[in-house]
Parts: sequence; structure tokens; C-alpha cells
Amino acid sequence: MADDTASPLVSAFDPRSDLSAALREWRELLGEANVLSDAGTRDHYARSTSSFSRRPAAILKPGTRDEVVEVVSIARRCRTPLYPISTGQNWGYGDACAVYDGQVIVDLGRLNRIVQVDSELGYAVIEPGVTQRQLARHLAEQNVPFWIDCTGAGPNSSLIGNIVERGFGHSPYGNRFQTISGMEVVLGTGDVLRTGFGQYPQARTTHLYPYGIGPYLDGLFTQSNFGIVTRLGLWLQPIPESFCPYIVLFAEDKDLLDAIPQLQKLRLNRILQSVPHIGNDLRALASDAPFPRDRLPGHARLTPEVRALLRKKAGIGAWSMSGAFYGSSRQVALHKKLLKAALAGVNAKVIFLPPRILAAGQWFARHFGHLAPFHGLEKKIRIGAALAGMHSGQPTGAFLRGCYWRHQAGVPADFSDDTDLARERIGIMWMAPIIPFRREDLAQLNQEMDALFGRFDFDCHVTVNMINERALAAVYTIEYDAEDEAETRRGIECYEAGVHRLFELGYPLYRASVRGMRLLASQREAGSCDAVERLKRAFDPGAIIAPGRYDGLKAGRD
Repeated sequence: MADDTASPLVSAFDPRSDLSAALREWRELLGEANVLSDAGTRDHYARSTSSFSRRPAAILKPGTRDEVVEVVSIARRCRTPLYPISTGQNWGYGDACAVYDGQVIVDLGRLNRIVQVDSELGYAVIEPGVTQRQLARHLAEQNVPFWIDCTGAGPNSSLIGNIVERGFGHSPYGNRFQTISGMEVVLGTGDVLRTGFGQYPQARTTHLYPYGIGPYLDGLFTQSNFGIVTRLGLWLQPIPESFCPYIVLFAEDKDLLDAIPQLQKLRLNRILQSVPHIGNDLRALASDAPFPRDRLPGHARLTPEVRALLRKKAGIGAWSMSGAFYGSSRQVALHKKLLKAALAGVNAKVIFLPPRILAAGQWFARHFGHLAPFHGLEKKIRIGAALAGMHSGQPTGAFLRGCYWRHQAGVPADFSDDTDLARERIGIMWMAPIIPFRREDLAQLNQEMDALFGRFDFDCHVTVNMINERALAAVYTIEYDAEDEAETRRGIECYEAGVHRLFELGYPLYRASVRGMRLLASQREAGSCDAVERLKRAFDPGAIIAPGRYDGLKAGRD
């Protein structure tokens, strides 16, 4: 057994690690096909959209929970650090990369079983390899009267992978961590922990009531490296009698800011049921076409004049908001009325897109979209349909088109829902602070971040999500040309300066990239770091699970 009191390792290439012995044992356990250490496969897992490539020592592909237990036990004996991933599509935050070179990737993609679906109480029990597409298709094929909550990360992204990062979707179940109950976790000791009522083998309510009895532990296994989540219960959204997506258009920045107090009241009173998503014009422009390099050679930021022309050509304003209403026909009709009434005093255009209107628009665009007066209609209808699908449990990769803004070749002709951004050499880095749901905070932060992006000659792509009734989850995206070394360096400088500025202003990130882990450590109070380290020693005494991930390792250690 390893000496758990010794200083932790961050790489399997550390002389104290017995990687060769671990690989022999893992091959006996998993078979040659599921233990990969060739250069090509290691390079594949080192690809990243976030300019932060970490090359693993090997890749393991366990197929069951019991195999994960044995993988961890071997790693602990051989002092070989592991880094678990679900499907490796953590776009913009690190993809499939570990925090440090030389860790062994545990790819959980083969743990892809939908263990149970309860079509009466509305929950599913899933493993980490289950994707958005897989669960959505299963529910549709089995005529289960529930939808999943979707993110815009694409159909092949993992549900559990997003949940343990405390990511969010856009339906009424969009605050995803609040819709889980009953985790199964393999700890760094090799023990299996079941949370909530799962600790009682005969419990029939494990996936119905998350807290169980005694200390509530589930949160400890999100944004941490205390264990490997191998199963959880996920609540599903009932398919409503009536469903109506909507888009709200704001011509200028001031129009959105004027609407914020009214929108906050609607969210606070549960009129806005979904997690409304607000994007600036750059988000819409990036989804339509790449950066106009021919007009602005050598630059990565639009001039105000070019930006205004592109906005006019696309027929958009400064901001757009999307969401959906759910419920009975009368409930949806009332909520539509309340939204329009709340925004009557501001310069906003509300567009409702019920399924019948979208179907009619799709028919019209197919038959008449080629005529001059209707050019561009097909694109708008396509976006509207994608938004409607995302709000009704149909995952799509359509919104990943915007990630090609600085890609030299633009959006590929064969772009599909199965696009692999890391393979395409896309460059994106996301800074995601939580801010108060107030006009003043949003105005200040948008101004600060746009000025900072301007210093580094980047467009400031912004989305703002009403993550709950009192807070906004903002995402400031640096889109850079990953093929241009100078631009990549500038992107890194912009990212690091932006993270520091966000903390200075009092708006910490809600989620960090692997690049940003070291930036977090310098911002934390010592007491918090000490508490996390004590928990780490309890759950993972050998410190072999994802060293450096959200664990307070000191900044500057690369």
C-alpha cells in the first residue's frame, strides 16, 4: 500500500509512481483494448479548445463500476494519479485534458447504461457515459412522457459530466444540480459511497428525495476530486400540455438594461419558468458567419462601423433573449400576457414561437426562402427550431457553429451535431462569473469586460443566463485563432487578466477551466483551502484522483 502521508503526486512520470506496474495490472483487469498508451491516442486526448494541452500518461476505459473500483485500487497501490472524464467534451474549459501532464485519463464513456427510467415518477438512473442524445432518444422510443433538460454543448455531451461541473441547461430543470437524487461514488480508497437514502440497501426513495437522513454529501462530489461518480438519479421534466418558446429582441444595450428589473421580478415570481438565455449581437453574428477577415485583416475585433453593418445585415439588435413557457394552455397564455405586459414600458420586441408557428415557418422557408424578399428567413427559422428543440428535450449541436468565429476556414461544409471542436482546432476560452440579478452589476461588468477584451483586440462575446431568481450566470467568451501563435498568446493573456479582474470586482467564477485551476488557489481564503485538503485526505488519502482539480494546490505549480 502507498504511503498516504507522503506529498501527493501530480504525474505518473514522477519517479515515486510505479506506472509500469499499474499498466500491467490494468491490462489484466480491462484487457489490452481498454488500456491505451500509444503516442497517437495520448495526442488525441491532449487536444484542447482552450489553449491548454496536457498529455496523459495513458488512457483507461473501464466498463463497469466494479472495474472503476479496481482501477482506483491499483492506482493507489502504485501511486499513479488518475483523471476521470465522461465523454471529454468539456468545450472551452479543458475538453478531455487533465490539470497536469502525465496523469492517467479514466474515460468513463463505456459506462453508458440507462439503468432505470421511472415513467410514473419521472426520473432516470444513468451512468457517466450516457449522453444527452442517448437519454432523449430512449425516452422518445419508449414513449416516456418526460423530457430531458438540454444544454447547448451538443448531443454527445455527458449528462453527468455537466452536472458534476454544476453546469446548467435552459428548461425549468435547467439548474441541473437541483434535479439529481442519489449518487454512487467510487472514493480514492476504492470504497463505494451511496448518498442520501442510497446508504440503505432496501430504500425505495433514493432517487426521489435527495437529502436522505444525516449530512447531505452530494455537493462534495461536484467540482471536486474526492471521488468518481459512476451513477446518479436524474429527475425528468414532464411533457406539458402546452409549450411556447419565445424570443425577445433588444435594439440597444440600454433597452436590455432597462428590462432587467422587470425580468428579475418575473423570474422571482416564477413566471419565467425556464432558464432564459440572453446573448449579445456577437453571439448571433458568430452563429451566422465567421469573422470578416477580408475587411479587418490582422485584427480579431470588429470596428464599431463593421459591427453595426453586420448587425443591420443580419436584422438583429444588440441583445436577444430566449426561453419557453410550459403548462396548461391557460397557464401558458397567462405567462405570455404577463411577459408582454412587463416589457411594455421598455423598447423590446417579444416574438412567440409555438410549434405550429415554427412548422408553418419551416414550410414557408422551404418553398419561398429563395425569393429576394425572404432571403435569410431559412436561417432564422432554423435557429428558432433549434431553440425550441433545446427547450423541449431535443439536444442539438447547432449552437456550436458560433465557436468557428475565428477559425480560419470558417464553419465546415459538413458541420453536424457530431462536430468535435478539439479535432477542428477551435479556439475558445470561457470566463463564467456569477453576478447579482441587477441592472447596475450587469452594466458595470459588461463595460469592464468589453474594455478588457478591447485591450487585447478581441470581440467580447457575452451570454447571460437567469440561473436562479437572484443571480445571473454570465459567460464571457474569448474566441481566438488556435492556428495563430501570437493570437493564442494574446488570448491567454486576456483570459488571465479577465479572471483576475473578475475576482477584484467581486464576481468569482462559478466554474473553472483546467487552465484556471491555478488562478483559483491564489484567490481563496486559507481556511477554505485547509478544509478542502482535510476532506481530500478523508475521501482520497493517496491523493490519486485528479490532483490539482478544484483542490487548492498552490498557484504557480505547473
